[in-house]
Amino acid sequence: MTILDGKKVSNDIKDEITDQVKKMVAKGEKVPHLAAIIVGNDGASLTYVASKVRACERVGFESTMVRMSNTTSEVELLDKIEELNTNSDVDGFIIQLPLPPQINTQKVLMAVNPDKDVDGFHPMNFGKMALDMSTFIPATPFGILELMDRYGVETKGKHTVVIGRSHIVGRPMSILMGRKGFPGNSTVTLTHSHTKNITQITSQADIIISALGVPNFLKAEMVKDDVVIIDVGITRVPDETAAKGYVITGDVDFENVSKKASYITPVPGGVGPMTIAMLLKNTLLARERHMQ
Repeated sequence: MTILDGKKVSNDIKDEITDQVKKMVAKGEKVPHLAAIIVGNDGASLTYVASKVRACERVGFESTMVRMSNTTSEVELLDKIEELNTNSDVDGFIIQLPLPPQINTQKVLMAVNPDKDVDGFHPMNFGKMALDMSTFIPATPFGILELMDRYGVETKGKHTVVIGRSHIVGRPMSILMGRKGFPGNSTVTLTHSHTKNITQITSQADIIISALGVPNFLKAEMVKDDVVIIDVGITRVPDETAAKGYVITGDVDFENVSKKASYITPVPGGVGPMTIAMLLKNTLLARERHMQ
């Protein structure tokens, strides 16, 4: 059994990006600039955005954090988005979700310039991804592909089962794993909360990508020997014995499933670190587009 170490791979990617940025600086070229808009004071969102800013600092990117109050109107947010859309110094930006209830999330995501949409959420970028065209791939799916690529996980002709159909992970992964090329060329089954007899499906899978958000959902009896497990789930489970009062748990019963798996991602330390690394990679791509 091989652990797919997202922490190590993400650090390797950051080192590679750092080297590229150093070359830009040496040539007197513009370095990539990532901006993030955060509306409100959600603790998890603030922590996540702060980690993105730190990642930018580490690789030598410029970064801007735009903080807006919880009472921000939709119009005010759209004005700020337009400001970033037209700011030639900013290569890419993200809007941290979730947004307050008075704001239409879909309307906001549609307002982002697709050429600066480094999260890959704009319908134009999603459509290009589905058509195998060059575009921004959403950071978490992009990270999963990169992890499998760097560990040489065979996907051609394999049966991939995706659990969960969110627009951020499940849906794009089902498209990407079925595309031509590597990682890809697999036969994909997309499962969700209404799927019947899910154990019958998962027990036939060569690769399982779970993005359900239900702690320890995937049990050892639901998988076959030598399965590849990608656990995207991340849930805080209360635990009085833990220092923080909770433990971070994935969708997979790691202790028991790992005994049957050929490859498996840990939680934490698997897919999570890859997401930020690929956001940086998308920002680098955005900068290259703007330089052309």
